[in-house]
Order: sequence, then C-alpha cells, then structure tokens
Amino acid sequence: MPRDAKYALITGSSRGIGRGIALKLAEQGVKIAVHYYKNERAANETLAEVRRRDSDGFIVQADVLRPDEIKQMFRKVEEQFKQLDVFVSNARPEVPAFFQPPLQITLEQWDTAFDSQPKAFLVGVREAIPLMATGGRIVALTYAEGSRTGGLQPWVGMGSAKAALESLVRYFAVTLARRGITVNAISPGWTENSVLNTLPPHAQELIRNWHGRGWTPMGRLGTPEDVGNVVALICSEKAAWITGQVIYADGGASLMNPEVPPEIQLG
Repeated sequence: MPRDAKYALITGSSRGIGRGIALKLAEQGVKIAVHYYKNERAANETLAEVRRRDSDGFIVQADVLRPDEIKQMFRKVEEQFKQLDVFVSNARPEVPAFFQPPLQITLEQWDTAFDSQPKAFLVGVREAIPLMATGGRIVALTYAEGSRTGGLQPWVGMGSAKAALESLVRYFAVTLARRGITVNAISPGWTENSVLNTLPPHAQELIRNWHGRGWTPMGRLGTPEDVGNVVALICSEKAAWITGQVIYADGGASLMNPEVPPEIQLG
C-alpha cells in the first residue's frame, strides 16, 4: 500500500468478493469500513475476520441505490476515519432484482442495474475525493465479458450498466490523474462464493465443469482471495502509474476463443 494508506471503504464487503478484498487489505494493516445492505450478521463476521488480521474498522449500512444513503455512508467514514485512502465499489443488487432478458426486463429492473453501478460509482467517487490525498486508489468491480457480449441474455441490464461503469472509470481516471489518485476496474471471471452461488445447482455444476476442463486455462474458478490479491496489487505504491484500465483477473478465461472447444485450444 502507499505509505500513508491506512483506511478503506469497500461496498458489499460483508461477504463474497467484497469480503475477500477487505481481508487482503486488512492483512496489510489497512483499517476497513465494512459496508452491507441487509446482512448485518455477515458484516460483523467480516469485521471479526479483519480484527483477526491485526487490523480494525467498523460496519456501515447503506442502500447503494439511494444517493442520499451513499452520502450518509461517506459521512460516517469521515467521522470514523477522518480520511480515506482506498474506495472499492463492489456492491450490486441480488440477481432477481435485474436478471431478465431484453424483451422481459422491466424499467424498474433496468434502473436497479444502472442505479447500483454507474450512478452509485459517480456519487461514491465524488464523495470519496474530498477525503483522499495523493496516492489514493479507487477501484470498481466489473464483469467485462458481460459488457461486451450478448449471449447471456438476462444479463442485459447489468451488462449495460457495467459497460457504463467502465466508461466512467476512464473519465474519472483522467479527471483525477493530476491529483495522484488512480481509478481502475477489476474484472473477475466466474468466482466461487459470488453470483455463481445464487444460480440453480445444475447451472453451477455446468459452469464449474466447463471451466475445470479448460475454459479457464488454469483449470479452476477464481476465489474471493484471488480477486483480493489483485485489488491489493493495484492499491500498492508500485501501481501508481496504472490508471483508467480494466484489469482481467480470470485465470486466462478471457483469452479463450468462444468458437472452439477448449480441448482443441489447449492441445
């Protein structure tokens, strides 16, 4: 971490990928604001794990669909930490709130996707900037494949929202470059203990088998710890020259040719 980086806010850090990020940063001595929406018990469990890593922090509740609650969340961060060195925008609504194909998705579901992604990021970054000094790190979690393809039809709302989020990352990167604050996006592949685990068991089995037999060249799905390692790397002092990028953390899955079976590609 940058020498003066001591405080981080990670939205959606009560579980899954957000928890993996929180714990990796905590291992480096960073104090963590653990954000949750409904599951206070999970947030307290994450905070307990943070403390087991000789760090500390607090939990904060907010609905990231509501800009007023995002602003209040940052006021609590300011009260507790006085400053902020890392802001990770990771939270998203549960799958049923947006998961419908183009001809069936409602405007409410569409708005849910966009309110939780580019709008929440816009509001969050604006609130984070006054608390950040040179060396600050802003990271957004995306799914870059879903924002560039159209095969997973019910992902249309979130895929479109993530595409807008990635664009916003680039604009903020330019805006904040002279302040020495970097802005990047991390794109995990399919990851255990994440959205994957909300799918029907049969779908989970198909995805695990597909990646295990080669669609991910490394032969497995990612873990929250894997993603946490990448975020910690981007938040390091040596990553100060990287900004405005979408960084894939998918074990090489994005390198595969979708028109050719993995068994042929891997030889």
